Amino acid sequence: MKALVVYGGWDGHQPKEVAAIYSEFLEENGFTVTVSDTLDAYATEDLTTYRLIVPIWTMGTITPEQLNPLLAAVKGGVGIAGCHGGMCDSFRMETEYQFMTGGQWVSHPGDSGVNYTVDIRVPDHFITSGSPNMFTVVSEQYYMHVDPAVHVLATTRFPVADGPHLRNGVVDMPVVWTKWYGNGRVSYNGLGHDTTVVTQPEVLRLLERGCLWAAGIGH
Repeated sequence: MKALVVYGGWDGHQPKEVAAIYSEFLEENGFTVTVSDTLDAYATEDLTTYRLIVPIWTMGTITPEQLNPLLAAVKGGVGIAGCHGGMCDSFRMETEYQFMTGGQWVSHPGDSGVNYTVDIRVPDHFITSGSPNMFTVVSEQYYMHVDPAVHVLATTRFPVADGPHLRNGVVDMPVVWTKWYGNGRVSYNGLGHDTTVVTQPEVLRLLERGCLWAAGIGH
C-alpha cells in the first residue's frame, strides 16, 4: 500500500512536523509513504498508484494543473484523509476542492486557547470504535460550513467562547466526518492545530483510523 503526504502552506499549523507524525503511523500500519513539500506532487506523481492521499496544506493557492489530478484521483477511488486547516482551510477560492472535502473553516471563536468537548456521536464506526464517548481539547474550536451530505461521527457544541454567533444559540458543529467523492472515501477531522493536539492520544487514534478507513481498511 502506498500513501502520499503533501505538506506546506501556513507555517502556524506546523505542517512539516504534522506530516512526520502522519508518516510514522502510516508506516507502522504497513504503508510505503511518499512525502512531498510541493503541490506539484499532485501533477507529477501517478496518483492512481496510491491507496491514500493526506493533504496538510493550510490556505495558499493551487493551480488547475495541480488540483485537477487530485480531484480525478479521489473520484476514481483513491482515499483522502486529513485534519484541521491542513485539509479544510486550503485553497479558499477552490469550491470544487471544498465540495470534495465536505467543509470549509470560517471561524474559531476564542482562538487557540478554548477548552471544549468533543462528543462521539457514532461510536460503532470503524474510525470511532474504541474511542471515549467524550473528551476535551484545548485548541481552536473550528466553526465550519459543512456539506449536509457528510456522515457526522463527532461534534462539538457552540457557543463556548464569545463571538458574533452567540445569539444564534446552541449549535452542535460537526468535527469528525466521512463522505464519498465519486468512488473515493473522504475522512476529515477538525482537530489538529499543531503537534500538541495531533499527538493527544484521543485525537491521534481518530486521525490514524480515519486514514485507514479512507484507504479502504475497515467499514
